[in-house]
Amino acid sequence: MHSTANPLREGLVESRRPQPFTMIIFGAAGDLAHRKLFPALYNLMVDHWLPHQVNVVGFSRQPFDDDNFRKEIKHSIEQFSRQPLNADVFDQFASGMHYISANFNDPQAYIELRNLLTRLNEEQHLPGNYLFYLATPPSFYPIIAEHLGAVGLNVSPSEQGWVRIIVEKPFGRDLASAIELNAQLHKVFDETQIFRIDHYLGKETVQNILVFRFANGIFEPLWNRQYIDHVQITVAESLGVEGRGTYYDTAGALRDIVQNHMMQLVSLIAMEPPVVFEADAVRDEKVKVLKAIRPLSTRDVTQFTVRAQYDEGYVEGSMVPGYLDEPDIPSDSRTESYMAMRLLIDNWRWAGVPFYLRTGKRLAKRATEIAIQFKKAPHRFFNQTATPDLEPNLLTLKIQPDEGIALRFGAKVPGPVVRIRTVNMDFLYGTSFADQAPEAYERLLLDAMIGDSTLFTRKDEVEAAWSLVTTILNGWERAKGPIPTYEAGTWGPPEADELIARDGFRWRRP
Repeated sequence: MHSTANPLREGLVESRRPQPFTMIIFGAAGDLAHRKLFPALYNLMVDHWLPHQVNVVGFSRQPFDDDNFRKEIKHSIEQFSRQPLNADVFDQFASGMHYISANFNDPQAYIELRNLLTRLNEEQHLPGNYLFYLATPPSFYPIIAEHLGAVGLNVSPSEQGWVRIIVEKPFGRDLASAIELNAQLHKVFDETQIFRIDHYLGKETVQNILVFRFANGIFEPLWNRQYIDHVQITVAESLGVEGRGTYYDTAGALRDIVQNHMMQLVSLIAMEPPVVFEADAVRDEKVKVLKAIRPLSTRDVTQFTVRAQYDEGYVEGSMVPGYLDEPDIPSDSRTESYMAMRLLIDNWRWAGVPFYLRTGKRLAKRATEIAIQFKKAPHRFFNQTATPDLEPNLLTLKIQPDEGIALRFGAKVPGPVVRIRTVNMDFLYGTSFADQAPEAYERLLLDAMIGDSTLFTRKDEVEAAWSLVTTILNGWERAKGPIPTYEAGTWGPPEADELIARDGFRWRRP
């Protein structure tokens, strides 16, 4: 909890505290709301980031009333909050909770919602600030937006008020559907009102990429093709589809992880320094990276991408079934649970530096990291020593499960003989900072409340990422023959090892 004894800290809190507002959560009875959104709002209140007046309106098909809704939220906080339940804080939080039980396509329900918001504004003298959160299947996004516009809830009833809408991924299934969804939302909301959320951008290490690069003079001069040999980005999961077979088989690793999370990581690592640290300046540079990625022909897709499905095997000592034996997965499915690819970025900074991406389910361990390998130092000086072959320097940004940064470099082993050993210099958030790190959704919700869209995805950013991914999807659609497999509990198929080995590299073990 933030201390009020420090006036500088208190001033920072005030600058980030939003105006009084009402948050309306569509899909309030769903898993996302209970695991992430309600605990995030509660933790923001505990840490004094929220204004005194906050209303939360749940909108879902479950037949709750206000009291049932409050009990559900209390249970959610008890189970998933990073901070224990404080009765006094929760009572304050619960006093602003309301619920509407209705279908998302019921016009009358939106009139009821408008009347409720009007009443809350009048009774509490609120400025008419509304934050809509679409925690629903994507098929409902245009339906909800259209109904909100029909009853005038796309604009604030006050000249000083604001209206914003947060949209969850997946944002489309390919380039055409993403363009269509953007057009549907823009019929009702301006681009400045739309906050497309990717929870990866709320993780501390992901945010720290920009700070690490642009606030440290020793690294940015080396951040280019002259010094960096190649980049590896890994998003590995030890879990399988975990009861989400119906959804996952329509998505796959490429849509589920690469199009959003991994493209965000690529753009943050590769972007140029923005002129100012403001939303559009940062996002302008990210879009430039995505547009500079070399397009893939059908032949390139075959040569520079790998897809595979996990077979049965052992994960953490337990036998697990193969992908095709999972519940709700068709026996003839060609959906990938693993994919790897090689990208080239055709600009001055990165020309000729390959970026290798891989992600998959049922891999050896859960780990997300960015590994930046620098070029080897000249070896001739060390040819006559006991260590003639030096390992290159490696900078690793660890995103999960343990957030931190590690730098690998060579050091002399003590003794009369020149022997060089690779050592690591580690920084971990958990041990370096006393403050408990907020969850990703806490940071992102707070940013949306104050109107800071830096960590949210812009329309052209979404479409640029889908342009690359759609090319790969189309190439896979034309491909014949069986899909490679890999044993669960390993690091993927041999085809992925061959992909990176063609350039003389090998995958790093996180």
